[in-house]
Amino acid sequence: MHRFVSVARQAAARLCGRGPGGCRGGRTDVALRCAASLAAGRQPRGPRREGAMRWSSAAKPSAVKINEKASREKILTLESMNPQVKAVEYAVRGPIVLKAGEIEKELRKGIKKPFTEVIKANIGDAHAMGQRPITFLRQVVALCTYPNLLDSPSFPEDAKKRARRILQGCGGNSLGSYTASQGINCIREDVASYIERRDGGVPADPDNIYLTTGASDGISAILKILISGGGKSRTGVMIPIPQYPLYSAAISELDAIQVNYYLDEENCWALNVNELRRALNEAKAYCNPKVLCIINPGNPTGQVQNRKCIEDVIHFAWEEKLFLLADEVYQDNVYSEGCQFHSFKKILYEMGPEYYNNVELASFHSTSKGYMGECGYRGGYMEVINLHPEIKGQLVKLLSVRLCPPVSGQAAMDIVVNPPVPGEESYAQFIKEKESVLNNLAKKAKLTEDMFNKIPGVHCNPLQGAMYAFPRIFIPSKAIEEAKAHKMAPDMFYCMKLLEETGICVVPGSGFGQREGTYHFRMTILPPVEKLKILLEKVKDFHIKFLEKYA
Repeated sequence: MHRFVSVARQAAARLCGRGPGGCRGGRTDVALRCAASLAAGRQPRGPRREGAMRWSSAAKPSAVKINEKASREKILTLESMNPQVKAVEYAVRGPIVLKAGEIEKELRKGIKKPFTEVIKANIGDAHAMGQRPITFLRQVVALCTYPNLLDSPSFPEDAKKRARRILQGCGGNSLGSYTASQGINCIREDVASYIERRDGGVPADPDNIYLTTGASDGISAILKILISGGGKSRTGVMIPIPQYPLYSAAISELDAIQVNYYLDEENCWALNVNELRRALNEAKAYCNPKVLCIINPGNPTGQVQNRKCIEDVIHFAWEEKLFLLADEVYQDNVYSEGCQFHSFKKILYEMGPEYYNNVELASFHSTSKGYMGECGYRGGYMEVINLHPEIKGQLVKLLSVRLCPPVSGQAAMDIVVNPPVPGEESYAQFIKEKESVLNNLAKKAKLTEDMFNKIPGVHCNPLQGAMYAFPRIFIPSKAIEEAKAHKMAPDMFYCMKLLEETGICVVPGSGFGQREGTYHFRMTILPPVEKLKILLEKVKDFHIKFLEKYA
């Protein structure tokens, strides 16, 4: 055995290319194994090629050299990604908002600007703008979230009553459990009761109610189930221009065909059925238009449709066999005298059984707007009527993929549709808070309209409802040329300059759609009155300087 080891060591030295002194690099053991194989009459294995080493979890990190420069091509690239997702644009949180975020970071680092803060007037986020939550809504959600508070004398009994009812509808009496895909049954019953009260007794079936993750979730789900076909038979979706970018984004994602119909800016953004007919007839040459979307009150335009207009739209949808989508999330936000919100469901019912039993209608509401402003809870519902029974099953199946809407959002939606009533202890405070928010918004709507119309080169239609102004702005030809040189739409160029010089973030009208050769921006009216006045004065000063610079 001693002789064998001695021979093996000599063979090992020869294999390493060294004399009896041994091997460099700690490879003697390898050579010994090779020599042992030779001595045993076996052919030793050749050295493993670089990169062929098997990974061992016991290997020390230093034993494996990783070539950091070598990187294989990514599987997911802009070229290989879903082209429909790449086509999606959402101006409300687009490039100008990203720029606003960069400026905020610079301000925090102490970089000097001509302003001290960024005012994000780009989005209808009421609480972020300082609006106070409705006490009763928050009390009920707090009780549902932490049921031990049900024993606290700090909470009113009417809030506790609602919280107990909601919790009884949850698995394990917990807001943390999944619910049915359509939502908690008792909340759907409350939504149906709310719709009946709102519409003066028009019947509503809880089985036609679907609780959703904000209104957006319901709109996207209905569009998914509506869109089909290919080529000239691909589904066309008629949307208003200007529109809320959710619609164009969803249409792009689903690879449907966007069919634009233009609101009449000269007539306070009214909807004209002749324009609907023009858009429909032109679209029939390249797609199959079968969906008509209405936003009432309008976003971004703020118009409130009158009864006659709604009747005309319903008749048009019935005549042309179109599926109606009624986005009614701003139904509580009506400010102008002589304006009143009418739901499409109510008018459809009052037009008689020929319409009510045949026109397919999905209508949407949300906790995010109105007087509540509870955007973060992502609560909402849709009511869908005259749906084919088999399609109803398909819709429930589609919704079940996302399991259920956020349960805290469902609870918040319940308080919107089931608020305190006269005789309950929370009623007085609830009504006071609700009316305060809505009266304040009405005051700010009028203030915004008046101040914009005093600025040379700016025209703003009356803000009849919702929570935005959409003024038309004059942009000189010299500014338009400079915008083209920067590869920007002229109103994007304008809004970017406004942000960089004043810190005010608004959304260019091109993100919502507008008639060729016109320019606008959307601005929320949510900031507190005094702050809104300062904001409007800054816009005035900027616009006058902008006109002087590019005249």
